Amino acid sequence: MKAATLAVGSMIAVMFMGSTIVTPLYSLYAKQFGFSAIMLTLIYAAYVIGNLVSLFFFGGVSDRAGRKRIVLRALAMAALSTGIYFFATSTPWLFVARVLSGFSIGLGAGTGTAWIAELDAEDRARATLVAVVSNFAGLGLGPLISGLLAQYSSRPLQLPFLIYIGAVAITAVFIARSPETVNNHSDTNTARRTSVAVPRSIRARFIAPAITAFTVFSLYGFYFSLAPGVLIDSLHLSNRAIGGAVVFELGLVAAATIIVTRRLASGTCMRLALILLVPTLALLILAQAQGSLPLLLLGTALSGVSGALGYRGSLQVVNQIAPEDQRAGVSSVYFIVCFLGNSLPVIAVAVLTRAFDSLVADSVFAITLAVLALGALAASLRMPAVRIP
Repeated sequence: MKAATLAVGSMIAVMFMGSTIVTPLYSLYAKQFGFSAIMLTLIYAAYVIGNLVSLFFFGGVSDRAGRKRIVLRALAMAALSTGIYFFATSTPWLFVARVLSGFSIGLGAGTGTAWIAELDAEDRARATLVAVVSNFAGLGLGPLISGLLAQYSSRPLQLPFLIYIGAVAITAVFIARSPETVNNHSDTNTARRTSVAVPRSIRARFIAPAITAFTVFSLYGFYFSLAPGVLIDSLHLSNRAIGGAVVFELGLVAAATIIVTRRLASGTCMRLALILLVPTLALLILAQAQGSLPLLLLGTALSGVSGALGYRGSLQVVNQIAPEDQRAGVSSVYFIVCFLGNSLPVIAVAVLTRAFDSLVADSVFAITLAVLALGALAASLRMPAVRIP
């Protein structure tokens, strides 16, 4: 693998690590700043605001300004958001940090994915594999590191972010030494807004991958925001290192699944994910009802498998059905669905928890996702015109 490809892949991992490094720390912030579970999920969901702004207004800026230039700016913004976490003295600081984090990740990861494809042009499949595995590796490493530090260090709300800023700085050095692949640079102000639309000709076929994406990202949103609370409230495990390790397991299994199933057809991946989601959700609720860590770990492993298959499969299906000249707009709609799935359902769960207990709220969440998964499976099976390999 080229050194530059490895550098950009590491950058993607570091960027996504920044999105989950705060996961085991939410309960500490809630205790220190005195906010509720609903506020916790709103803070988590603020990340999506940054993602959407990045997607709508700056999605194609690196095509004109250059990959390296934009990635370095994204890394600088990631460091800024981390500094806000470090110095946070009240809840509004966390909202600002999450929005900036979402913006930097949307900008850096999107640019990095395109950069890897150009650096490894002779093997685009391998480039995609590097980008997706880096994504999941970063998502898993963040909570593992911060969970250990939250449990065993004397500065749980500072030390994780110091380490992360160090990782960002080291990554920036390697990125600065990587070759640029965009030759005709122009000012970033010339970037045009991404055209976000699904053509009428593929709207029916877009339904199944869109629902799949919404469902698997809803499941991941649950892990990255509410899973540590489940460990404390239902399993009576207050050790934050365990909470971080559970989320790390999710990312590790997902990354491994992407590698192992890289030759599996996209349509098959998507349908397998939808089938696996039902027993996955059942295991998670059963683990919560019985207070069983082994069941939770088994459910988390299945979540990693189904989530990875669903993400890769649905994204590739969208790329296959999208018209060549409208692929960017269709992909933008797909990622908006992902972001909404990652944020809105967990807010609903938090609201339901206020009215009922967490087991009832999480059961409603699981049943809803299971129904969506089965609906998406039926839609994909009834549309032979999709012609998914």
